Amino acid sequence: QMSLADSGGDSVQAGGSLRLKCVVTSGTRYSENCLGWFRQAPGKEREGVATIYSPAGTANYGDSVRGRFTISEDNAKNTIYLQMNGLNAEDTAVYYCAASPALRPGSCLPFSGLFTYWGQGTEVTVSS
Repeated sequence: QMSLADSGGDSVQAGGSLRLKCVVTSGTRYSENCLGWFRQAPGKEREGVATIYSPAGTANYGDSVRGRFTISEDNAKNTIYLQMNGLNAEDTAVYYCAASPALRPGSCLPFSGLFTYWGQGTEVTVSS
């Protein structure tokens, strides 16, 4: 069983930046997990933000954040990061980190239905 603790959400002005962090506690090998970030705005469906497979380092991004957000991970610290730049009001949402030990590298894509373990969420509010 895995547990994920995400943090770093805050209120920020449009055009600003935030860095989200997710610490993963696992009884399995963290280094071979598919890791990702998702978000859900009030009244809207859950949206894929970014995913990365730990040993390969290949990242995939949702269309709405590509070019502005960067996902990364630190194996030594069992931690996932999401650097968010150029934030706008449409980025306001609760952001969740997620992991799935079962996924293979080619399947590590930002589709929420593929993931098994989830963080509690951290709220990001962007004001213009």
